[in-house]
Amino acid sequence: MIQIGKINTLQVKEALPFGFHLTSGDPDDPLVLLPNENNTRSLKTGEEIAVFVATDETGTLVSWTTPPLAQCGETVILKAVGVAHFGAFFHWGLNKDLLVPSGMQESPVNVGMNYVVHIYYDENTQRVLGATKLHKFLAESAPYLNEGDSVSCMVYAKTELGFKVVINKQYLGLIFHSDAFKKLKIGDETDAVIKTVRPDGKIDVALQRVDKAGRQSLEEAILDDLKNHGGISTLTDKSQPEEIYAHFNVSKAAYKKAIGALYKQRLITIDKNTIRLV
Repeated sequence: MIQIGKINTLQVKEALPFGFHLTSGDPDDPLVLLPNENNTRSLKTGEEIAVFVATDETGTLVSWTTPPLAQCGETVILKAVGVAHFGAFFHWGLNKDLLVPSGMQESPVNVGMNYVVHIYYDENTQRVLGATKLHKFLAESAPYLNEGDSVSCMVYAKTELGFKVVINKQYLGLIFHSDAFKKLKIGDETDAVIKTVRPDGKIDVALQRVDKAGRQSLEEAILDDLKNHGGISTLTDKSQPEEIYAHFNVSKAAYKKAIGALYKQRLITIDKNTIRLV
């Protein structure tokens, strides 16, 4: 069965003046057109080929030998290249732009800006479309995720509370402004950790571990760094947040707490310009 909006392995049935007809081998499936302008290969009858299949404006199945940036069911960062009253168009690697209908837009789209777009197949229009209203396709709870789990996140919106993110390309979550110690913008991808799973299943995310294990890990990293640099570091509690993040990938507040804990344990000394290993 042909999967619209995905890569299919099909067979070349016949050559046409303007392209090729491809078949799945299933007599119930329609033929798929591979126009010459969508083809980057030299083909012969009977050959198998992997192609991306979608539909044109008339509903005809059309294919491309070069796949787009994402297939149906995937979420990806795309740039807006056009806007009309009925929707916005995004470049997604094909010679035909992806339409995000107005009703599927989280907020008005501006040409030239990047957005996080979910690709889907619309049964009503029989077209491959995009959406920036991600909550229609991605769940806001994940039964297998627990507090402290390491995850990857993609920022897709900014609100008064913080940054909405896609977790592991499958679920939705939120990074509160108080947990966003580095600059974030739409489309940014970052490593993170599950901070809280609320009673309703919704997920809060932090950019660093805030539990005991996270604090101990940072303290160990600071000690290792001192040992590797002759027992001295110029990275103090007076250093700029950007310097601390570049070195340890944590906030300045977390770093200050860690060196304070090490000082109380008498493992380091601290002066105005340096910290030293005891």
